[in-house]
Amino acid sequence: MADKATSYFYALLFIQNPDLRALFPVAMDAQRDRLFKALLTAARHADDPATLTAYLSRLGRGHRKYGTRPEHYPAVGECLLAALSRYAPDTWNEATEAAWVRTYTAISQIMIDAAAEDEEQSPAWWQGEIVRHELRTPDIAVVTVRPDQPYPFLAGQYTTLETPWWPRVWRHYSFSAAPRPDGLLSFHVKAVPAGWVSGALVHRARPGDVLRLGPPAGSMIVDHSTDNGLLCLGGGTGIAPIKALVEDVAEHGRCRPVEVFYGARHAGDLYDIDTMLRLQRAHNWLSVRPVVSDGPTRGLCGELPAIVRQYGPWPAYDAYLSGPPGMIRSGVDTLVGIGIPSHRIRHDEIGGLMAAAPR
Repeated sequence: MADKATSYFYALLFIQNPDLRALFPVAMDAQRDRLFKALLTAARHADDPATLTAYLSRLGRGHRKYGTRPEHYPAVGECLLAALSRYAPDTWNEATEAAWVRTYTAISQIMIDAAAEDEEQSPAWWQGEIVRHELRTPDIAVVTVRPDQPYPFLAGQYTTLETPWWPRVWRHYSFSAAPRPDGLLSFHVKAVPAGWVSGALVHRARPGDVLRLGPPAGSMIVDHSTDNGLLCLGGGTGIAPIKALVEDVAEHGRCRPVEVFYGARHAGDLYDIDTMLRLQRAHNWLSVRPVVSDGPTRGLCGELPAIVRQYGPWPAYDAYLSGPPGMIRSGVDTLVGIGIPSHRIRHDEIGGLMAAAPR
């Protein structure tokens, strides 16, 4: 039923507002239910104003890169109500419709206001020329770009990237380095099956190609007002923002302990271990432990959260997790289970009120 409602929503939206079709990618398989689900997610969290406002404000700012304007919101709302009323006839009545009108009006106004405020401070997107493309493994590349104007972000955050080969298809990638004096930005990209953007960035992109970048987002940043240690779990290319956090701590010059557990399936998948070990040699407050789940290794062997449980305790540490959604979920459960309060566990989980999975 949800699939039918989503299909009807987009069909109606594009028939009644053909000019809006240009704001969406040609292939709609990944995008098809994203907007519809985001609206429903926002409605479900209407009783949590702080979380809802933060989520919708980020959406409003991020939607600027698609070309979304205030006058587009009423058309979307009208088609949303039409889809809901058509596919929920048993529960749809005047009171339900009035509640949805109030909810959507509040949702759209928060997004519109956030976009307007953001427009006064930053562009809708940045152009970024690829200046370096380093293939670390057959399916992982480190891509470095030079933005066309200053790009403000914090270590641990992420952005969205659009390639010239897949217009209007945006995917999330974390910055793999703290802000640099030369202004360059680096990303670790793993080509995944059926991943249009990731495959293009790994196998097709070359220096000189130009990408588009959306605004920075994410809350997995270091609190420099405390001396708490950092317990960092990075799985696969999730090591990218962890590396940026380590550089951020070093930049601030405060000797606070940082424990990094770097996980991968096979030893050969620890594509950035040399970089992390160089950082460890340069900073006596940093400890890096490679963890391999399958196959031979000279390091630790096992699942990343289980290995972390063997160490510690971590009474004065803030935890940071980055990697596949399954690793983040099991990692959070493990850390809470060993006594780290949930408010001191930071991650930008893909899904729900967070970001969308990179592809």
